[in-house]
Amino acid sequence: MSVDLAHIRQVMAQADCLYNETEVEAAIDSVAVSINAELAERNPVVFCVMNGGLIFSGKLLPKLNFPLELSYLHATRYHNETRGGDLFWKAKPEVSFIDRDVLIIDDILDEGHTLGAIVDFCRHAGASSVHIAVLIDKTHDRKARPDLKANYVGLPCVDRYIFGYGMDYKGYWRNAPGIYAVKGL
Repeated sequence: MSVDLAHIRQVMAQADCLYNETEVEAAIDSVAVSINAELAERNPVVFCVMNGGLIFSGKLLPKLNFPLELSYLHATRYHNETRGGDLFWKAKPEVSFIDRDVLIIDDILDEGHTLGAIVDFCRHAGASSVHIAVLIDKTHDRKARPDLKANYVGLPCVDRYIFGYGMDYKGYWRNAPGIYAVKGL
């Protein structure tokens, strides 16, 4: 697969910065305070949703001041595209969480298909409760499951195609130091 790096660079050059690095870091600090207050005595198993949740998890976890078990899972609908398809499990959790609290850390709650499937999987596999932390909660009326809400939200976001802090544009710019919206999307 050939990638047009000039196009990828142009997307960043023309993108609108919705939240700069300072604003995102402050939001992560706020999420950490809430999680510390609510889960410190619950002995949670924490799952980072790959790849999008990697940066948010990496920034958030050192701010959680209690013992926890950490693992990851990888479920996707995007496959480096800008539109989601069927859910595909690349890696299911390998740590037991039966009768345990689970904290799922992901980059974004958009329509909720992927997160909903992950939550359902954890509940059916025996988690006593499932908590969701997302860096971004996108504001729109297309939620697949209106009942699915994140317990911890860093920032709200307008309904645009965004990237940065773990979210990608065609597999690129997960490393962007802020939350950016693609011009025209």
